[in-house]
Amino acid sequence: MKFSDLSSISPIDGRYSKLVTELQDIFSEYGLIKYRIFVEIEWFIHLSCQLNIKELPKLTKTSANSLRAIHNEFNLKEAKKVKNIEKKTNHDVKAVEYYLKNKLSESKQLSGLSEFIHFCCTSEDINNISYALMVRDASKLLISSHTKNLNALLKRKAHLYASIPMLSRTHGQAATPTTVGKELANFSSRIDRITRDIVDTRLSGKMNGAVGNYNAHLVAYPKVNWEKISKTFVQNLNLDWSPYTTQVEPKDNMAKLFHAHGRLNNVLLDLSRDLWGYISLDYFSQTFSNKEVGSSTMPHKINPIDFENAEGNLGMANSMFHHLASKITVSRWQRDLSDSTSMRNIGICFSYTLIAMTSLVKGLNKLEINRKVIKHNLDNSWEILTEAIQTIMRKYGVKGGYEMIKEAARGKKITKKEIHSIIQALDVPAHEKNKLLSLTPSTYLGLAKKLAKGI
Repeated sequence: MKFSDLSSISPIDGRYSKLVTELQDIFSEYGLIKYRIFVEIEWFIHLSCQLNIKELPKLTKTSANSLRAIHNEFNLKEAKKVKNIEKKTNHDVKAVEYYLKNKLSESKQLSGLSEFIHFCCTSEDINNISYALMVRDASKLLISSHTKNLNALLKRKAHLYASIPMLSRTHGQAATPTTVGKELANFSSRIDRITRDIVDTRLSGKMNGAVGNYNAHLVAYPKVNWEKISKTFVQNLNLDWSPYTTQVEPKDNMAKLFHAHGRLNNVLLDLSRDLWGYISLDYFSQTFSNKEVGSSTMPHKINPIDFENAEGNLGMANSMFHHLASKITVSRWQRDLSDSTSMRNIGICFSYTLIAMTSLVKGLNKLEINRKVIKHNLDNSWEILTEAIQTIMRKYGVKGGYEMIKEAARGKKITKKEIHSIIQALDVPAHEKNKLLSLTPSTYLGLAKKLAKGI
């Protein structure tokens, strides 16, 4: 079967492929090869600037630019050349090395220097930095663009609905009122906080040879300060330097970042479920197209599919984030390859997250608030004012006040008239009675409006 969206095994490359095009240049096989080429070239240029040896003189600006052009102009056609080399080497990083050596052979100025491509490197030197750069770029894309846009939409709706009273539900039961906007503000605040954690998490890298000891480096050039050269190279790429490693950079920082993305996804999953529930309660309706179908058998249905889609994809993303965060920090002795095949799946985490965010934004934009239903629920829940009543009784030292109100109201629907009778019988000052009598389920809101507008 000729490959198409319909023949793809993964929905990321099939059904949802149009939603993740921004990540394809980062996490595809083509993307990985391109990042490796970038690291190999930058290491070559860095060595020419730092080693101060006759075998590798400092490159001219023209030569450095021509090398960087190999990366900048890299395309699918060139990537296929690398893959053809890999068919012979059966080694993906070595194929990149040979590809670059072939490129250097085409230059009079650089052809004699080709053996300094991949000099003193193990494959993991190239890979650990490539993956760190890939993850950093993908994380930045999600946070600076998609998460930012989603949260901006949440904030707008929090402000728009800041003053709309709504019955809370703790344990699924009627509880102290809030506002629609305040509940959206809760999620926005959490997104803000975790986003800062993600932005502040720096990834790390290493460039120190087969088992992290610069063994080959010192044999070749024993007087060179290889630790300094390694450190400056990694830091010039805006990564933290890992001075102690085996062949594998321990990836503790990457695991920390994955956990942070998992926490962010849990907030979005929580939001998806809550909105699904509010739609079920008819607090929100959804705009729809007459051409769409909600059910194959029930014509009336308008299902909350965007929030269900988001929930499912966030679960998929987090299963991989959590697995990888555990997997990539563990390696038998100095190196095993079980992380290598795992790392190739990092794009799945970010892709499912992006798909979920797209669904959430789509769903949020379709919501229309149903004020009548929300008001009706509040107007028929006068029992929620018993919290305020027992609090005033406590204020004035009325013994057993909580128990008295519990006896009158627990598990019962209380009318306005019954609530007012309870208040009139209280042994508290008249001004406190008047304050309680003036309360309604729609005005007993605390700071909800202020908090919603402050996000």
